[in-house]
Amino acid sequence: MQGIISFVILIAIFFIFISIFLSFVPVGLWITAWFSGVRIGIFTLVGMRFRRVQPIRIVNPLIKATKAGLELNIDKLEAHYLAGGDVNSLVDALIAAQRADINLEFERAAAIDLAGRQVLEAVQVSVNPKVIETPKIAAVAKDGIEVMAKARVTVRANIERLVGGAGEETIIARVGEGIVTTVGSAATHKDVLENPDLISRTVLGKGLDAGTAYEILSIDIADIDIGRNIGAQLQTDQAEADKRIAQAKAEERRAMAVAKEQEMKASVEEMRAKVVEAEAEVPKALAAALRDGKMGVMDYYNMKNVLADTSMRESISDITKSDSTKDKDKK
Repeated sequence: MQGIISFVILIAIFFIFISIFLSFVPVGLWITAWFSGVRIGIFTLVGMRFRRVQPIRIVNPLIKATKAGLELNIDKLEAHYLAGGDVNSLVDALIAAQRADINLEFERAAAIDLAGRQVLEAVQVSVNPKVIETPKIAAVAKDGIEVMAKARVTVRANIERLVGGAGEETIIARVGEGIVTTVGSAATHKDVLENPDLISRTVLGKGLDAGTAYEILSIDIADIDIGRNIGAQLQTDQAEADKRIAQAKAEERRAMAVAKEQEMKASVEEMRAKVVEAEAEVPKALAAALRDGKMGVMDYYNMKNVLADTSMRESISDITKSDSTKDKDKK
C-alpha cells in the first residue's frame, strides 16, 4: 500500500516539475522555430523569460521574416521590444517594403516605430498614395467677392522624412494658405471660377511638401462656391461708421453750442446785475449833487420830466408794436 502511495507522489512531483519546466522553457515554441528554419537556442528562450520578454512576441515575427527571406538579428528584435516598439508591425513593414522594392532598413523602420508613427501604414501609403481632403477654405478676390474652395491633396509617404517630418495638419494648413493667396491675387472671382486649375497649379508650384513626411503628387479642386460680397459689406460698415462719427461730432458741436449759449446767458445776467448796481448809484449821486449845490432843484425837475417823457414814448412804442403783431396774426 505504501509503495502505491509513494509511486503516486512521485508521479505528481514529476508532473509538477514538468509544468514548471515548460513554463520557463517554451519547448513547443522552440520546436516550431526549429522546423520553420529559425535556429535559436533553447537557453536563449529561457533567457528571454528572465529578461521579462515574451518569447512568442519575438519568435513568431522572426519566423515570418525568415520565411519572407529577411535576415534579422534576434538581439535587435528583442532590444526593440524592450524599448516599447511593436515587433510584429515592424516585421510586417519590412516585408511589405521588400515586396514593393522600397529601401527600408531595420534601423530606420525601428526609429519610425519608436517615434510613434505606424511604420506599416507608412509603407502602405508609400505604395498606395492616399487623399487628404481639406475643409472649405474662404478667400476674397480683389473685387471683394468671397470664394470658398475645397481641395483634395494626393500624397505619398516619404520614408526618408518620416522621422521628424510634419504631418497632415501642416499639409492642410499650407494648402489653405496657398488657396487664400491665389484667390486673393485674382482680379475678379470670375477668373477663379473660369480656371479653378489656376489654384492647383499655383499651390502645387509652391513646394508645400518641404519639411513634411509626405510628397504631394497632385492638388485637385473638389468644390468651389461663391460666398458673400465682402467688399460691399465692408463699404456698408465703413459708411455706417462714418455716419456714427458724423453724428457724434454733430452732437459734440451741439453740446458746445448749448454750453456757449448758457455762458452767454450767464454773461447777460452778470451785465444786468452790473447795470442794476450802477442804477442804484444814480440816486446817491443826485443826492450828493443837490447837497453840494452842484445841481439846482429846477435842474432835478427838468431831468424827471425828461425821464417821464422817455417812459411815455417807450409805452406808446410798445402799444404800436402789439397792434401791428395782432393785425399780422389776423391776416
